[in-house]
Amino acid sequence: MATPSLFDGAFTPAPTAPLMTNGSQVDLGNLFSQQRPRTPSLPLPNSIGAIPAPAFTDRASPAWGTNPALNQPPSKADQAPPVSVLEHGKVVGAGNPIGMGRLQNVYRQGRAGDPGQDVGFVTAVWRVEPSIRGNGGLRHAVDAAGGAGSLQDKTWVGTLGMPTDALEDKHQRMDIENKLGDEYDCLTVWCKDGDMDGHYTHYCKQIPDNPKSKAYEDHSWIYYVAVNQAFADKIVKNYRRGDVIWVHDYHLFLVPSMVRKKIPNAKIGFFMHAAFPSSEVFRCLAVREELLEGLLGSNLIGFQTEEYCRHFLQTCSRILCVEATKEGVQLEERFVNVINLAIGIDPPSMTVARKDPDVEEWINAIKERYQDKKLIVARDKLNHVRGVRQKLLAYELFLNKYPQWRENTVLIQVAQVAPSMTGESELDITVADIVSRINSTHASLTHQPVVYLKQDISFAQYLALLTVADALMITSLREGMNLTCHQYIFCQDGQYNPDHHGALILSEFTGSAAVLGGSELSVNPWDYQRCANAIKLALEMDPEELRERWQKLYDVVTHNTAAYWTTTFLDTLSKVYDEQDARNMMSIPRLSTHVLTEKYVKSNRRLFILDYEGTLASWGNPKSIILTSPQRTIDVLNDLLLDKKNIVYLMSGRRPEELDRLFRRVQGLGIIAENGCFLKRHGAEKWTRMVDRKIVNSWKEDVMGILKYYRERTSRSWIEERHCSLIFHYSDAEDLQSASRQASECANHLNDACADQRVHAIPMAGAVHVEPMDWSKATAADRIFGSLEEDRKPDWLLVCGDDRDDEPIFRWANKLGGSEGPVKHVTTVCVGSRTTEAMAVLAQGVTGW
Repeated sequence: MATPSLFDGAFTPAPTAPLMTNGSQVDLGNLFSQQRPRTPSLPLPNSIGAIPAPAFTDRASPAWGTNPALNQPPSKADQAPPVSVLEHGKVVGAGNPIGMGRLQNVYRQGRAGDPGQDVGFVTAVWRVEPSIRGNGGLRHAVDAAGGAGSLQDKTWVGTLGMPTDALEDKHQRMDIENKLGDEYDCLTVWCKDGDMDGHYTHYCKQIPDNPKSKAYEDHSWIYYVAVNQAFADKIVKNYRRGDVIWVHDYHLFLVPSMVRKKIPNAKIGFFMHAAFPSSEVFRCLAVREELLEGLLGSNLIGFQTEEYCRHFLQTCSRILCVEATKEGVQLEERFVNVINLAIGIDPPSMTVARKDPDVEEWINAIKERYQDKKLIVARDKLNHVRGVRQKLLAYELFLNKYPQWRENTVLIQVAQVAPSMTGESELDITVADIVSRINSTHASLTHQPVVYLKQDISFAQYLALLTVADALMITSLREGMNLTCHQYIFCQDGQYNPDHHGALILSEFTGSAAVLGGSELSVNPWDYQRCANAIKLALEMDPEELRERWQKLYDVVTHNTAAYWTTTFLDTLSKVYDEQDARNMMSIPRLSTHVLTEKYVKSNRRLFILDYEGTLASWGNPKSIILTSPQRTIDVLNDLLLDKKNIVYLMSGRRPEELDRLFRRVQGLGIIAENGCFLKRHGAEKWTRMVDRKIVNSWKEDVMGILKYYRERTSRSWIEERHCSLIFHYSDAEDLQSASRQASECANHLNDACADQRVHAIPMAGAVHVEPMDWSKATAADRIFGSLEEDRKPDWLLVCGDDRDDEPIFRWANKLGGSEGPVKHVTTVCVGSRTTEAMAVLAQGVTGW
């Protein structure tokens, strides 16, 4: 029975390589020209089918709604406004302003001919085929995890990847949706053509590194929201308890928070495949807060490298004024974990694909065609971030600088061009001019130094090129993870090209450069001299050094595989979800004073570590000269110390002399001052300074200069200096919103400038605290516990606190408990309503006990 299709037509097999005979020659013009004829279909992720599909790894594969190889409906989207705001006042035709839309019939004719032809798609038969578009790295990673047995039950959620407005028949849509759901485990998201066009072609193109004009953004933001909402609605409708939701890339930044609003307890992960820009770039987006808040609806957010994690955390701290640590982002109601985890390739599927007879035939064809030549291979999308222009200029300089290589080197540059890339026409012309100049200058009757293919090639040709290449050159100006270089390293194992290991020339601006460990030849694409020298070094490198470098790269690639990436992310998501759930206020029980009292009575040695401000007493005015403590607090502490079994410590951010004045009437009280920088042991009279005075003074001078800078720009703000910390207060500012932005800038500035001095700035409510990284209440508590003699070690421990700086001591105390811990009974209590690692919560402090 014939396979149904949109239009009748026979199935077209994959292109075959020319059969080679001894002494035969391959025509250069036809060597890489075989392409698939038009095949009508509905695209589907590559996970379908047993034959590996082409491993496209570019995050921006052929543009949405334009696939010349398939018979698909035309898009009915209106024309987007021009990028430049200066163009918005211009008039087209009969007074239609640019950016305000065109006449629908005129626009459709320009894109698809007579609108009446849409009727054909309503009644047309159709079929489903694997898609070669989209995120190939993700598809192969999920397939690899499934093949390894670690991911069995999965459902893809996505669009058809083509315009769908022409499919107006509800029954037809239902048939398509049912077939994809029943046979391919795919949930179909239906979006209007205009929404998809505004979302993908326009808004998404500015998120990673290229913010456009405000007018451009106003046009496309509503479509970005609409598409994200469509995805979220589809997920919510099909969600079942226990499901894991994994959202991918910047196209769907808003989905996590949209789903979180409907399903508060959902387990949601997000992975950013592209490079996350620095805060200086991201802040240029007009809706930056909405994008970040959308992402922070996740439980776990993953990035390719540590650099991209740092960019994200700094951006959250700077724009949202939240506390960002190395582990993640602390929000008011919960914690969001952040990790870096590089995606990889799937070696087993690559091994299967390389066994295709076409690959071997193409290897032989290329080796014969370029016999005695050094081959430099490159395959990139032709856009402004892939660095094709920089690569060609560096290669031209190489040929000019080293004439001995002019007749012996060939650069094969495969340039993938999406039909909708109208913004890259200038780049296209520039690249073509450079190629023409190189070939006209250095070519001969028998040699052409650059083979420029403005088209993609078959997967067999691609693998053959990677196998025989003497060097792969990647000069991306910005890229998340370039899996082409991973595939190149895998194909250079010598199995199909014995005793051959090529060099890898890799841009330092790719995520892969941070993963491969330095055995590649790292280059700055803007430094043409260094790039030219790197080409020479790659071609002249000793075979033994090439082998050693390849082996190190191969070890990295075969360890950081696609299956490893998928499994590790999902395992980490489950782990952090459980941890976050345990910290949730709804999961933490209220303190049972009855149970606590029972354990107290049965114990023989007890240790109390109690926070002062916010726990035993309300926060006072930090400017107040005369500090007082409620009489009830004094009475409670004295009552506790009357029992010789009790050791009581009080912890505070205040200076030692202030605490001495407050608690001079409490004899035998131990005190932790300035959040662990000073310690007075119980029963002692003198203080122990935990931090070296010279070290503190060395960073204080630098920090004070930065704080004064922001104080001058924030009205009614002031700086509090303590012995081992500095605090920038702005709670009394006239414009609190502006002051909060200044405080966020201040915290980021300090964290960037003073990280080497082991100092960090922590945004708090109405203040920024600057203090040493290596000392906290937990380090002081650990010193106290370690100094106790064995017969004085407690079997009952109570730690109470109310603020974020108490979380480290909660973690420390929790580890001491349990069946194998040194303390039999441990209780940690958080006063107030917030997420915490404490074992129990209490609504209020000493007044509520």
